[in-house]
Amino acid sequence: MTGGALGRVIRSAAARRSAAEELCDLCAAPVPDDHRHLHDGEREEVLCACRPCALLFTEGDEDDEGDGRYRLIPLRRLRLPPVDTEPLGVPVGLAFFVPRTDGTVLAHYPSPAGATRWEVDADAWRSVVAGCPQLAGLAPEVEALLVNTARGLAHHWIVPVDDCFRIVGLVRQEWQGMSGGETMWPALERFFTELAAARPMAPAARP
Repeated sequence: MTGGALGRVIRSAAARRSAAEELCDLCAAPVPDDHRHLHDGEREEVLCACRPCALLFTEGDEDDEGDGRYRLIPLRRLRLPPVDTEPLGVPVGLAFFVPRTDGTVLAHYPSPAGATRWEVDADAWRSVVAGCPQLAGLAPEVEALLVNTARGLAHHWIVPVDDCFRIVGLVRQEWQGMSGGETMWPALERFFTELAAARPMAPAARP
């Protein structure tokens, strides 16, 4: 590569970084603000995907070439009636539960150090699903039951797993002191307000 061509590449890369342009994690093409996400099951990460790359995957199906490593994250958000999560042994009011392809369910609760997680007792999860049949339709790895009962709230949602990744990042960023500080709880309230306003969203489920 000539010095002039190399200079153009460097200037182009610098301009792209300065513009804070998001890129597809599969092909490096620019992506719009409303781009789709993929779940990387091997690294347990959420990846940005441009439209052509997203179209290679079907919600709920495995990628034949990638041995199911990548899954397209669904868009639905469904508000649920109150869900009794006491049998799951949740020690805090803010937590989410992700079913896995092997039939197990992982519980996570956000903390200043990230998301602490543990495997839910199978019988306990079955009892919760019996009380809320909508949970039986959770897409493994890419959808979650999100619960927030902290400070007297009653939020129970089926959400895309990337919403859960966002809330983990929010807690890490905003947490202060021993109890979260003055900014985290208002930030969480805004998160759930925006969640309710987001589209597409299914109507509230009835008991």
